[in-house]
Amino acid sequence: MQCNEAAGRLLPAAAPGTPLVDVAPDWLRAAHATLTLPGPHAVPETAGPLRGVIGSRRFEAHPTVRKDGSVAWWLVDDTDHQLIREALHVERERTAFLAKASNVLLSSLNLGRCMDVTAQLAAESLADAALAIAPLRGHRLPVVTCLRGGPPVLSTLAVDPDDVPGLGEALRGFPPVPSRWIDPATAPAWMVPEGFGPVGSIVITPLPGHGVAAGALILLRKTENAAFSDEEEGFARLFAARAGAAMSAARLYAEQTAITDVLMQELLPPTLHHISGVDFAGRYRPSADHERIGGDFYDVHPAAVEGEASLVSLGDVCGKGLEAAVLTGKIRNTLHALLPLADDHQRMLGLLNTALLNSHHTRFATLVLASAVRRGNTVDLKLTSGGHPSPLIIRSDGTVEEADTNGTLIGALPDITASTAAVSLAPGESCVLYTDGITEAKGGPMGDALFGEDRLKRVLAGCAGMPAEGIVEHVQMLAAQWLGNRSHDDMAVVVISAPRTHHLSAVNGRTRGRFTG
Repeated sequence: MQCNEAAGRLLPAAAPGTPLVDVAPDWLRAAHATLTLPGPHAVPETAGPLRGVIGSRRFEAHPTVRKDGSVAWWLVDDTDHQLIREALHVERERTAFLAKASNVLLSSLNLGRCMDVTAQLAAESLADAALAIAPLRGHRLPVVTCLRGGPPVLSTLAVDPDDVPGLGEALRGFPPVPSRWIDPATAPAWMVPEGFGPVGSIVITPLPGHGVAAGALILLRKTENAAFSDEEEGFARLFAARAGAAMSAARLYAEQTAITDVLMQELLPPTLHHISGVDFAGRYRPSADHERIGGDFYDVHPAAVEGEASLVSLGDVCGKGLEAAVLTGKIRNTLHALLPLADDHQRMLGLLNTALLNSHHTRFATLVLASAVRRGNTVDLKLTSGGHPSPLIIRSDGTVEEADTNGTLIGALPDITASTAAVSLAPGESCVLYTDGITEAKGGPMGDALFGEDRLKRVLAGCAGMPAEGIVEHVQMLAAQWLGNRSHDDMAVVVISAPRTHHLSAVNGRTRGRFTG
């Protein structure tokens, strides 16, 4: 063979006349042998350059077949280029992994699901096993453990995180401890999954949250695998930042949902039933399917003393959605505080009007109050409207009457007026309170006609003798059919009925009998 000075430095054993097979590395020797076989040879263009390692450097080898059949090899040092390509490939893989992790983590607002995904993704791509740990709940630590290729497993452990170097600090949001400072031999039994074997290296990093740490992430590698490098620890922290943000958002959502559910129970209309010999029924339909509360409301306050009247209130706050629901809650709470004045509807409405004028709300409301008490087999009502549609009375013969009450809406003017109507219901007769969401429901065959008061009265005329619950369901069903899938305002209906009665004779035949519903 022949060699120049550069080849001599690269292959110290090379000298003129020495066969290439005696001094070249295996990969170059095999390629040279292929090209020097008898017969024509060509280097395939699609195969790409020949690459291999000599010493600690990486080379591209380019052959030139000369006329006499000998082969000249040109070696190009490609070490730096290959390192750059490999780094770029690793970076692309990591970027793709972080993008995938972000999509999967943020696709759920369930905290348990986020912990499962965090542990599983980390075990599959960053370590041989991973543990996602949430902050202490009392004296117990929620831990999700996942082995590579296995499912995540949740456990709640009575352990002290400060017993593990770096874990207590991570759960409090402090910067991570370098993995080289953590002795794998000190890992407690609860931290090492069953069947994992000896731990070779450990990374413990916080899961940063919104203001406070969302938890901690522990990565474990077996002894037969390389320990975590500084670069891998840095990448683990990038992943932990995304996982922590997702867990923090899930925890915040869970807390807000719990608070909303508690408040919702106070804002939702109550379930009505038979009270002191009077039948009550009510239904509420918010303005949108995704909303559970709005501007319409109703309540029934049973009498504190048997024989006194129960108070019914039904109202409609200007607007809809959450803002209207907040004012709805204020009105309901104010009316509840004014129950000692339930016999005086005008005074209750006046005090409520003053309370709304003195609040920061700029909305107003319409309201109707009804006091209902059973006397014998009839139900006596007092009805007072504060700018609200007048209640409708369904008589036993199918006649529908409009109660003679009207008044000023609440929360708009300094002084209000209201008139009270007295009505008696015979057994089987009913009084219907409703909001204008019923009569102003727009639909029908052409989609632009209002349900209207006249149509409502005709519907109610066909409900003569029906129980309160049946009337409510019938009205809501027909209004829904009229609307179809169109948008609408909040709709509320309350029915007060005098139940049909049965006379029971006394056992001894002499004392006075009684009526039961």
